[in-house]
Amino acid sequence: MASADSDLIERTAADTAPAAVKILVAGGFGVGKTTLVGAVSEVEPLRTEEYLTVASVGVDDIEGIERKSATTVAMDFGRIMVNPRLVIYLFGTPGQERFWFMWNDLVHGALGAVVLTDTRRLESSFASIDFFESRRIPFVVGVNCFYGRRDRDEYEVREALDLDPDVPLLMGDMRERSVGRDLLLSLAEHLILNNSST
Repeated sequence: MASADSDLIERTAADTAPAAVKILVAGGFGVGKTTLVGAVSEVEPLRTEEYLTVASVGVDDIEGIERKSATTVAMDFGRIMVNPRLVIYLFGTPGQERFWFMWNDLVHGALGAVVLTDTRRLESSFASIDFFESRRIPFVVGVNCFYGRRDRDEYEVREALDLDPDVPLLMGDMRERSVGRDLLLSLAEHLILNNSST
């Protein structure tokens, strides 16, 4: 009888547990990954930031982001409860090349990704795009327009990043929750379209 009860409890827990969706937020150093996770997470995000010190001089390229004072050294983590049956977990990857080895672990179980870029330093996101393309993980691109600054238009960004036409691209200030929300909705639509075409 105890075995039947424990089977019933396990089935009930499985039926009532929310589905979990894992999304990675990637991009180069200083493009706004921590900012995006913090803007959309419904809980206080877990951050593993450390101050930039003289030890990073010559290692981390801060051209264009001279006011940056801290950097992610492991990952950022946030959560969005869409409804009682669906939870989105956001994992922000570290941007510096010396931490890229962690991406292979973080990508396990990810349904899709957001690649952030900054028009001042588009080349910093090439590695993220290559990473997801080589693993056939659907992604969208968010162009972080800090303070509304747009140095390039969507066409120029697409050309520079050599994006496939079906990869969604949105431009906006990632500090704004509505911009992050729209980016995640765009990823959801992209995932649905990818699933229906396979």
